[in-house]
Amino acid sequence: MKKSGIKDIARETNLSISTVSRVINGKAKEYRIGEKSQKRVLEAAEKFNYNPSHAAANLRSGKSQTIALVVPTLSNPFFASLASEINNDLRKEGYTALISESNENIELEMEILKTFQSRNIEGLIIVPCGDESDHITALQKQGLPIVCLDRYFAELNIPYVSTNNYQGAYEGTKLLIEFGHKEILGIQGVKDSIPNQQRALGFKAALKDINIHRTNISGNDFSVQNGYIETKLALRLNPNISAIFAFSNTIALGCLKALNEENIRIPEDISLICFDDHPYLDFLSTPLTCIKQPESDLARIATRFLFGEIYKTSSGSTQVLLEAQIILRKSVAKCFSRNQA
Repeated sequence: MKKSGIKDIARETNLSISTVSRVINGKAKEYRIGEKSQKRVLEAAEKFNYNPSHAAANLRSGKSQTIALVVPTLSNPFFASLASEINNDLRKEGYTALISESNENIELEMEILKTFQSRNIEGLIIVPCGDESDHITALQKQGLPIVCLDRYFAELNIPYVSTNNYQGAYEGTKLLIEFGHKEILGIQGVKDSIPNQQRALGFKAALKDINIHRTNISGNDFSVQNGYIETKLALRLNPNISAIFAFSNTIALGCLKALNEENIRIPEDISLICFDDHPYLDFLSTPLTCIKQPESDLARIATRFLFGEIYKTSSGSTQVLLEAQIILRKSVAKCFSRNQA
């Protein structure tokens, strides 16, 4: 059976071979080919089961149709969700995502970026794992389109999209205060990350607004183990704690394990709130109140910013903070006198 080719698609659609070729090779926008023509070409390609040789197309165009995505870890549901959303968005645009984890290790992050650079990537979306940026700005100076996601460098001219972590933490802490809690433990994640720093500031500001200048923040990692250890220690150091604000849902899981081992009930004995939503939070024996980040919007804006950089169509602000939202469930309750006076 003869293999169908571009000529067959051109004949089927009554379009020129060059127009068909440009659509097939992802250059429709560059040559301003209308959406109707693009649709006709794609439908005909599907009809003829036409699969172009991407390797050959890449050699001709000098483009790889690949975007690199670097996150701290895919074991964190928040980053896994972002990666999934971005991967889907890129695929719709005809791009392939190369995804890697830095494991919160700056040296590994540098090594990963060197490897990706040798793969002729067309752009990079990155959740930086630390406060070092030279290796990222060096790539930007070489012409690589880059967007920071979730974590960013406020002082640099690199596009970014993140959540307003200060606002989310402030409102989450204020909610606990409105329920009568004053002895609140904040368990934080990676100290050098912008989201963590902003959450800590929001947490402290909410307490300061009711004239509590003594803040109780501990921890140093967005992990289950960190939540577990810090909760265990805090219960012994300060038995008057009536509420815990976990700065991620992974930290909250560690809190749950520790509280369960100590036979402490939620929310009867201690209230618990966390940053980041996930479907499993609603299926726990006590569904967890959380500060939800707009994951789909974060991913979509990151990819739009990146394509704006790639096609040089960026206009307006490319540094955006999105609002967080409190999802009130059953893990927060009124503070009773058994925990604090």
